[in-house]
Amino acid sequence: MPLSEHEQRMLEQMERALYAEDPKFATALEGSGLRTYTRRRVYQAVAGFLVGIALLMAGMVAKQVWLSVVGFLVMLGCAVLAVTGWRKAPKPGEQPAGGGQQAGRQGRQRRSMMDRIEQRWQRRRDEQGH
Repeated sequence: MPLSEHEQRMLEQMERALYAEDPKFATALEGSGLRTYTRRRVYQAVAGFLVGIALLMAGMVAKQVWLSVVGFLVMLGCAVLAVTGWRKAPKPGEQPAGGGQQAGRQGRQRRSMMDRIEQRWQRRRDEQGH
């Protein structure tokens, strides 16, 4: 059932009030926290990959095989982190995939919060109508 214009205005007003009162909480509800986390993880993995290249090259120059091997392992590990982080990152405007216990728990909490808001909204409408 679509919202009336009055209900849409009220909802927008509630959203603005939530952002004004607690912007961090509002942003967390928006779902951008996961996207930021995965993006940061990919950037860290790329930086680690570059460090691995430097270690590999330093090991070759210093003729220290163990340093080259460590550099290669750092590169390999960071490449895996970057690829898995990139695949898990939700696209802009897309809901995060429910692949994990944490994500499922957050989805249930968000749904229950929305259910409570909807129940309150219905109570207000019923009180105003009678």
